[in-house]
This record gives sequence, structure tokens and C-alpha cells, in this order.
Amino acid sequence: MKDLKQKLIRYMKREGIDLRTDTKARGNLGLFSENRIDIHRKLDDEKFVEVLMHEYAHLIHKKLENDMAKSGGKLGILFNTDDGEFLERVRQELVQVTCMVDENALFKKLDAQKYAYKIKIRALENLIKKDYPNFLKSKPFKEFERYIKKSDARFLLKYDKVRIITPFLRREKVYSIETLEKDFPNMQPAFALYIRICSLSRKSRNIQKRKNKLKKYYEKPSELFARLVQGMYKHEDCIKDMAPIAYKRFNELLISGYYAGLDKAIAFLRENRL
Repeated sequence: MKDLKQKLIRYMKREGIDLRTDTKARGNLGLFSENRIDIHRKLDDEKFVEVLMHEYAHLIHKKLENDMAKSGGKLGILFNTDDGEFLERVRQELVQVTCMVDENALFKKLDAQKYAYKIKIRALENLIKKDYPNFLKSKPFKEFERYIKKSDARFLLKYDKVRIITPFLRREKVYSIETLEKDFPNMQPAFALYIRICSLSRKSRNIQKRKNKLKKYYEKPSELFARLVQGMYKHEDCIKDMAPIAYKRFNELLISGYYAGLDKAIAFLRENRL
């Protein structure tokens, strides 16, 4: 493995690439910018190769499409075709490859967090129903709405912690979801539970927003291509089976020299595969 790592490093440097292996890559595993590649200094040799190939793929892509960093790239340019149906099949295959190469693209942790919030919300709903049997989260909670209009607790419907400064006297009050019963000792328990449901629902929505944002990132053509190249070290046989159309076209273009320089790096991977 160290032999492959050193071969790749020497190859990149012969290509005139400014390769930095002693940085923190701005908090990422790797980073590509113009003709410079940073790899996080604490990666083991195997992960180093994967991350380096990922970032190198971005460099190759930039040669084909100069504005790829801003635009996210185009599959049509990466696979040198304007056949829309073909490119959609390639895209679908590369999404599967991405999920195999990078398990973070499966969003397991985010889905688990969201599910945990769902379970907590359901438990709180059942507690509220002990006092209000007809309560439904999806319908207006009229008794609560009448109460909340005159209470500072209304600020906690949007935030988990707030600091309120009163007019005129400029007195400061701090309210928190964590100290809800202490801050509002006269509030009905069911109302406090409902405010906590609002908090959990807000957190769940934020998780979904984050997931949507990440999904958009992972499905950028530039990222799909980079993870295809990244996967060629450990997962080439799986990629060949999982993404036959993308794999075949990628290799056709690789052999033809379309991805200038990438062919030699891929050859190193194939020669040194574990």
C-alpha cells in the first residue's frame, strides 16, 4: 500500500500538481483548488489513496469544464455525449456507486436522528391525550392557542432558548426548553409537552433540510464522477457489475485519453490492487 501511495504522489508531482500531504485540508479529508490538492495528514495509507483519487478526479474534470466548481459540472461533458436517455441511466448508476463508496451518502445517521425524534413526538402526543383525548398534532390545539397568546412562552415555539428584553425598564428574561416548567410554573403540563413537540418537529425539519442539501451535493455530476474514480481502487469489480453502462463508457474514454493523465493513475491502482 505504501508503495502505491508513493507512486501516486510521485506521479502527481511529475504532472506538476501542487500536492500537500501535511495539512488539515481545511477540516476536510481532502481539498482541490486550481492546481493544488491537499490531503489530510492523519489519513491512513488506504484512505489517502481513495481521497487523493477523488480530488484528482476534480482536477481532471476542471480540465474538461473550467467552471465545474461553481456549476457542479455536466454529465454530458464528463461522458462526452448529449444522449439524454443514456446520461440519465449513467446518473442513476453513479448514485448507486456513490452510496457504495461513501456510506455517508446513505444518510443513515440523519435518518436515525429523525426517527428518534418521531418516536419522542409520538410519546409526548400520547401524554397530552391523557388531558386532551381529542388532541391531534395535525389539527389546531385551541386550548393551547388561547393560553400562548398572553404568555412569553410563545417565543419558544420558534426557538429552544430566547433572551427577551422588556421595553422601558429594559429587564432581561431568558427562557429555555430545558427549564420550561421552572420558567412557567403555572403552565399546564400538556402545554409544556406541546411546546416540546414543536421543538422536536423543528429539529426534524432541520434534519430533512440538511439531508436535502447533502443529497443535492452528492448528486452533482462533479461529485458523482469523483466518487466513481475514488471507487476504482477498492470497488472496481463491484462498480463493473453495479454500473455497467457508466463503467463501460468511462473506460472507453479513459483508453482514448479523454481524461488526460487519469489513465496512468488508474493503471497504478489496477497494478497494486489488494
